[in-house]
Amino acid sequence: MDTWNPTRVIGLDVSLTGTGIANTTGWSTTIGQKNITTLPVQERARAIKTLAAKILLEIGTPDLVVIEAPSYASKGGGAHERSGLWWWLVERIASWESTELVEVPPSLVKKYATSRGNASKEQMVDAVARRYPQYETGGDNNQCDAVVLAAMGADYLGHPITDMPKTHQDALLKVAWPELEVAR
Repeated sequence: MDTWNPTRVIGLDVSLTGTGIANTTGWSTTIGQKNITTLPVQERARAIKTLAAKILLEIGTPDLVVIEAPSYASKGGGAHERSGLWWWLVERIASWESTELVEVPPSLVKKYATSRGNASKEQMVDAVARRYPQYETGGDNNQCDAVVLAAMGADYLGHPITDMPKTHQDALLKVAWPELEVAR
């Protein structure tokens, strides 16, 4: 890829009930399905595949997808199914020749948004509302995480969505970015 288009960066926060998706133009949404974990195994597999297909259709073919890495400390049901969805998406996106994929640990998403790697969901929602008012997230923490992920990708490419303090931008230095020619 010779030229990076910062408007073709997608942030992706994977969840069974509410996968947050955002791009760098001020658009965000949530896609999910309730009760996947209660389905019989064959129906559960189909539901995960169908959900993945909906997510992939929604993101299109961006230049860069910045996906939140799994949170191994997360509590609640569905960890196994959420992992299956995450890997299904990663495998598909990684196979697209025109799209780069990078994962960002949850603590770095929080650090970029708030300067603290252990920020609460409420603090993340507040940070996005203040720094990225063009996104109508409705306070949805999944969308807010996706906004931050997209913003990290755009910032790394040299086209930040908004000015960020250096303490926040330090999170970018700890991400294993693919080798990209960026505007610096």
